[in-house]
Amino acid sequence: MSTDSAKAELSAPTGILGKLAPYVSIARPDHWFKNVFMLLGVPLALFYAPDAWGAFSFLSLAIGFVATCLVASSNYVINEILDAPTDRGHPVKSRRPIPSGLVSVPLAYVEWLLLAVAGLGAAWLVNVPFFLVALWLWVMGLLYNVRPVRLKELAYGDVLSESVNNPIRLLLGWYVVTLNVIPPVSLMVAYWMVGAFFMASKRFAEYRAIGDPARAAAYRGSFRYYTDEKLLVSMFFYASSAALTLGVFIVRYKLELLLSLPLIAGFFSYYIHVTLKADSPVQNPERLYREKGLMFYLVLCLAVFLSLMFIEVPALYDLFNVTPSKVKALWTF
Repeated sequence: MSTDSAKAELSAPTGILGKLAPYVSIARPDHWFKNVFMLLGVPLALFYAPDAWGAFSFLSLAIGFVATCLVASSNYVINEILDAPTDRGHPVKSRRPIPSGLVSVPLAYVEWLLLAVAGLGAAWLVNVPFFLVALWLWVMGLLYNVRPVRLKELAYGDVLSESVNNPIRLLLGWYVVTLNVIPPVSLMVAYWMVGAFFMASKRFAEYRAIGDPARAAAYRGSFRYYTDEKLLVSMFFYASSAALTLGVFIVRYKLELLLSLPLIAGFFSYYIHVTLKADSPVQNPERLYREKGLMFYLVLCLAVFLSLMFIEVPALYDLFNVTPSKVKALWTF
């Protein structure tokens, strides 16, 4: 990049909209797509609490989704604020609004609090359990970013603490539907480990892209302890853990989901394939939509998985000598 173009990128925006744009940017609305993971909790809750079908409200779901996006944006803002010192030494992230001087840090702190208040206020409108889980999501943002804890600086702690937001989002979708039960722990852990696999893949791709252990360590504290090999092994560990805990859930609650396992295994393999690409897009998950093959495969996996939740195949239970779940299926074959 030429000096002139770099200066153009860092020049102060003009006009009201131009000056507001950096503040919108640090809230990362382009990352809101991650909150679709909460939507999976809705059909799962409807499966386990079929009586909730009549009381289910799309308005509550919409409010809950907005609340989740606002709380997540509050976490993104505090992340941008506290990462700014190290971002200044990063070849790409140095052009973010705070390191490049386009955002006033005191105003960014105000934005962080306002987004939290708005998000938690909207969460309260849904119900109390939803509010408490949304508060948990916000607290995880503090633990991940704020010293003295700052989990993002810890090897493996960075991946596990960030990915725990996956089961939190699942709970948010769940509590839009029902207040009387909680999801199976095996499913929650599997969802957590899937998220950990995604995050470890992102770290692996970032570490390879930087290509220099010293520069990587200066950018992110956890990279002081990582190597290509350690990150690759951790990806295998998280994928295996996800598969094993999902297996517990399947055998205990819904044996028909066995039919989705080849697709799910294929998705993990496909994701590793994308991770190993040069300058892999998994470094920026918000851009993965450009991987159309991967997105199609993901939608296919979700469609098959959710469909099987509501289908019963008695022959499978006879074949594996497993007692069927007491949850009634919608369709029997």
